This record gives sequence, C-alpha cells and structure tokens, in this order.
Amino acid sequence: MKTSWQLQEAKAKFSEVVERALDGQAQVVTRRGENAVVVISHREYQRLRQSQKSLREALGGAPKGELKIERDKTLITAMRLG
Repeated sequence: MKTSWQLQEAKAKFSEVVERALDGQAQVVTRRGENAVVVISHREYQRLRQSQKSLREALGGAPKGELKIERDKTLITAMRLG
C-alpha cells in the first residue's frame, strides 16, 4: 500500500492520505524529491509526545547517591605547557 506521496498528489488525494494515516500507516509527503512531512494520526502523535521525557524526569530515575565525575586533564595540561 502506498505510503509516500508527492506534494501535488497528496493535495489532490488528501482524504486518502488522512484515511491511511488513521489506519496506522504513516504517510510521507515529498516536495522537490525530498521528504518534507509525515502525516500520522492524532492518537499516534499523542503517544509519541507522551513517551518523551524531560532531562529532569530521565535523571530522576537514576540511582541515588553521590555522583563522581573525573575530568580528563590532558588538554588542560597541554595548554599550560604550550
């Protein structure tokens, strides 16, 4: 089943593009031979948006305790010697 449309064709058959997206098939629209946009259902869009975590949320799941970070001092030493 078709999942890629040139812009002119997508405009002419927009209802079909939307129906296929609603059936769970992402529809790619190209412009000047390049992928331009993807049409997906609102439900899929919401699912994708909800799966994104902020940096704070992602780090919130990290183990508790002291975080030890060591820097590579090679470049700093080289700059002092140079």
